[in-house]
This record gives sequence, structure tokens and C-alpha cells, in this order.
Amino acid sequence: MPNDATTFSVKGHDAGRERLARLWARGRDVLGTEYAILGGAMSWVSERNLVSAISNAGGFGVIACGSMGPDLLSAEIDATRALTDRPFGVNLITLHPELEGLIDACIDHAVTHIVLAGGLPRGAAINRIKDAGIRVLCFAPAKALARKLVRMGVDALIIEGMEAGGHIGPVSTGVLAQEILPETTEVPVFVAGGIGRGEAIAGYLESGASGCQLGTRFVCATESIAHPNFKRAFIRGNARDAQTSVQLDPKFPVIPVRALANQASQRFMDVQREVIARHAAGELDLKAAQLEIEHFWVGALRRAVIDGDVDGGSVMAGQSVGMVTREQSTAEIIEELVDQAAAALAQRQDVALDQASTEDGSAHRAAAQG
Repeated sequence: MPNDATTFSVKGHDAGRERLARLWARGRDVLGTEYAILGGAMSWVSERNLVSAISNAGGFGVIACGSMGPDLLSAEIDATRALTDRPFGVNLITLHPELEGLIDACIDHAVTHIVLAGGLPRGAAINRIKDAGIRVLCFAPAKALARKLVRMGVDALIIEGMEAGGHIGPVSTGVLAQEILPETTEVPVFVAGGIGRGEAIAGYLESGASGCQLGTRFVCATESIAHPNFKRAFIRGNARDAQTSVQLDPKFPVIPVRALANQASQRFMDVQREVIARHAAGELDLKAAQLEIEHFWVGALRRAVIDGDVDGGSVMAGQSVGMVTREQSTAEIIEELVDQAAAALAQRQDVALDQASTEDGSAHRAAAQG
């Protein structure tokens, strides 16, 4: 027979799971999943294998369309659907020159969810997607934009802080959560950026989030097609290694990207200096100089992810990279996150009950003495 400690542990685990299910019920409902965990859309990484693995494990996989055209996206959707019968979404960049064609492809292939990223979408695009019966999720980098997107009719929001990998904004996840979660209750809100453990998921859920999005944590999944060199860089990396690209001169804008520091990071600084000096000497006009700096990273992510050039390529990673310690199956990663979240919630509930019991006992003793 189980002893008291074992029974308590089982009860605590069950209580944590039940509370977790209540806290992220809205997120699960809008995604149609067992767990309200989205896979961040990472170019070259979030393709059919990882996306289907996340969905099959109870989360919500998201295809990173990136620069794909409609035909390539159509093939990727079909290939993903061949690997899973569970819900998944497609991430579309709002500034993509073929956005309308990509939306057509999603409609034609009966995609259930579209995540719009990379800028404020037009109302016409949102309406067209919703008219097709597809749910729309959008990124909200500020409270004012969150309110605007809610008015535009989106089904859910994602708020992503600067701790994330890849292209980032200027505000931390914790600050965005404090600004947006209390003010946005009309639609589910998912929190992203720097999340690597279930305890953090639990904390954001208790603050009003309906779920969380993670990208970096899934890069070293066994189902991820990322090159072994890329995965090793993640396993070796820590939070301080995930640095943002630096802009040397405001006349030559650089979109901030968080990636693991490497030889390419230093070379990018050198290129900026060289181009700025050539512009000052009259060798390049301003537009040509800006384009030369902008084009430095073209193809750099693919070189790192697919070819394994982690010195000369861009190893985009969030600050949660230090929590990636080994290669694991996607199912193991998700179960680990869920167990951690449930355990944290159960522990907090136990502490609250103990405190209430102590306060109740103190009140009874005071009454008896009085």
C-alpha cells in the first residue's frame, strides 16, 4: 500500500494538473489542444517534422512560412498534415509581398489558425482570414497595439519580450505582461520570450495569460532538423551568449536580432564600420550603404541551421538557451514543462492552505484566550 507521503505526492500532482487545466482553459479552447503551449515559428526549424511533433505531443505547432511562396507553403501544409491529425497553425509575415497568395493557400488547405507577425496587419487581411473560418492570432508589442488588434477582431494575442530569439522589440517579457495582461481580457493572451521552464509558464498563467509560446526550448528536439552543430551551440550556450545585434550609427538602422555571439557577430560590427567609412568618404550614397549593411545577414540563418556554419552564420537564440541542456524528444520536453508548471502550482496551493490553516488556528487560540 502507498504510504502517506506517496499519497500526498499523488494528490498534490493531481491538484496541480487540475489547476493548470483551469488556468489555461481559454488557451486550449482557442487552439483546440491538450496543452496551451505554442511552438514559436522559427525559420528553417519550424517545418513539418517539428511542427507535427509539437502538435502530436499535445501542444500547438506553427509552420514558419518566412519567405516561402504560396506553392512551397502549400506543400509544407500537406506534408505536415500527413504527419499529424491534430491542430497546427501557419505563421505569415504581414510584409510578405505575396501575403494574399499565402492566405489563399491557407484557405485552400483548410488551415485552422494563422499567426500574423512582422508588423501590424491590415484589417482587410484579418477580415478575409476570419471570413474563411480561420482563427487569427497576432503579435502585440505594446498595450495600445493590443487594444487596436482586439478592436480589429483577432481571436488571440501573443506578447513577446526582448528575451526571445530572432527579431525582437525593445521591451522585456515581464514588463509587457504587466502592461497588457491586466488590461486585455476580451481574448486569450499568450506570453513569449525567455520562457524555458514550466514554473515560468505557471507564473504567467497566474498573472492572467491563457498560455505560452516557446521557440528556443524546441530547437534541440530530436525531431528538429537543425544541424547537429546548431544544436551543440544551443546546448553549450548560456543566457549571456544570446546577444542582440548592435547598431553603430542611427543613419544606418539595424533591426535588433538576438543570436549567440560568434565570429559573424564581430564581422557585422566590422562591416558597419567599413561601410560607414566608405559613405563618409563619398564612395557610397546613403541608400547603397544602408542596403549593404542590411544584406550582411541574408542567408545567414540558413547557413547556421541547415549547413551547420555556426561561426559564419546567424545562430538565433533566446536567452532561455541556457535551459537547453540536451537533445530530447518533443514529447519529453512538453511533458517536462507541464510537470514543472503543475508542480509549481501545487506547491503554491499547499503553501496557501498551510498559511490559511495557521491563521485559522491562531484565530481560534485568540478567541479561546479572550
